[in-house]
Amino acid sequence: MKRTLVIGDIHGGLKALTQVLERANVTLDDTLVFLGDYVDGWSESAQTIEYLLKLAEKQECIFIRGNHDLWCGRWLELGASNPVWEENGGKETKQSYLATGLLTDKEHIVFFNQLKDYYIDGQNRLFIHAGYTSIHGVGNEEYPSNYYFDRTLWEMALVMDDRVEKHSSFFPKRLMHYKEIFLGHTPTVNFGKDIPMHAINIWNVDTGAGFKGKLSCLDIETKQFWQSDSLPTIYTNEKGRN
Repeated sequence: MKRTLVIGDIHGGLKALTQVLERANVTLDDTLVFLGDYVDGWSESAQTIEYLLKLAEKQECIFIRGNHDLWCGRWLELGASNPVWEENGGKETKQSYLATGLLTDKEHIVFFNQLKDYYIDGQNRLFIHAGYTSIHGVGNEEYPSNYYFDRTLWEMALVMDDRVEKHSSFFPKRLMHYKEIFLGHTPTVNFGKDIPMHAINIWNVDTGAGFKGKLSCLDIETKQFWQSDSLPTIYTNEKGRN
């Protein structure tokens, strides 16, 4: 049966990615939606992008842009760097590109340039890395940087009362536009959870793979999910973004 599977923030953890896709028994019939932040953290950022490029040749993949991808893409294409990026996994990403010889691979630049800010499927489900603030929906966002950096969408859902009905005047207008929203960016381990979290109509699939957590893959229909081992147990001689 054809599935749509959504994958959380990878942060250079290629071994965790291959592990979770194997545990989910992914087939060529499945559509894979990646929520961004493919790089920065563990030692295989360049290798992760190379793997995703090859994966997309075989099956349908949708790649969303995260804030770390924004930084990495600018570095690859323009040589632009910044201290915030380097202190949050950028150094490890640079090392992986230099070590693998993929620094000059133009396909990687194309990959980062073609990432989507968000994706809405045929069932009006929204996939986005971080969030948006417009009450008129994601397409009316005044500040595109919110697609990659916003945390208020998830924080708002967390404090909402589940008893507030969707058509109530108290229900947030920006949540009314979509059947469901799938995002990453804000690790669930920040809230004491190492599994995907659900609040109102939002699913957070970033389970802290960049830190001490696991990489998660979620079936958007059944809500069954699969996880890798915790990343520090896979990359035993590395610290990730911890």
